[in-house]
Amino acid sequence: MAILDILEVPHPGLRAVAEPVEAVNDAVRAIVADMFDTMYDARGIGLAATQVAIDQRIVVIDLQEPESDEEDAKPVRRPHVFINPELVSVSDEMSSYNEGCLSIPEQYADVERPARCRLAWLDDQGARQEEDFDGLMATAIQHEIDHLNGILFIDHISRLKRDMVMKKLTKMRKAG
Repeated sequence: MAILDILEVPHPGLRAVAEPVEAVNDAVRAIVADMFDTMYDARGIGLAATQVAIDQRIVVIDLQEPESDEEDAKPVRRPHVFINPELVSVSDEMSSYNEGCLSIPEQYADVERPARCRLAWLDDQGARQEEDFDGLMATAIQHEIDHLNGILFIDHISRLKRDMVMKKLTKMRKAG
């Protein structure tokens, strides 16, 4: 498989709204495999196709949670593929998480999102799925669906905090 280039802010492709996948086929499954390779290589937990300049509604997520609470526990891979994901419902209850993004490297901010969500999507075989998610998975799903709609996590924070994140990113890029 291939490691794809991840777009970084302010690339205009990150503001594009992705098109629905017409048919889940071998070409789509190849994109999914490349997206997983890219996400794992970048040490991320989620990736939307728009982040790698693919204009399709595809998301991959793997929280890679450790197999135990021990400090040196190895992460367990549990890859999830969401094709044409759509939020069916979200909870009124909110939760805050310190989010980061492969398209805004090494920058983090607390973002408040619904604590739970119900999602409908196609799996990598084209079968329709629907499930409830909470915790970090709910946050990651909402974050990645935002990408498919041209929205970045920094759009959910105040202008002051957004400006601070962008200044830190600019400073980091200048430093090399």
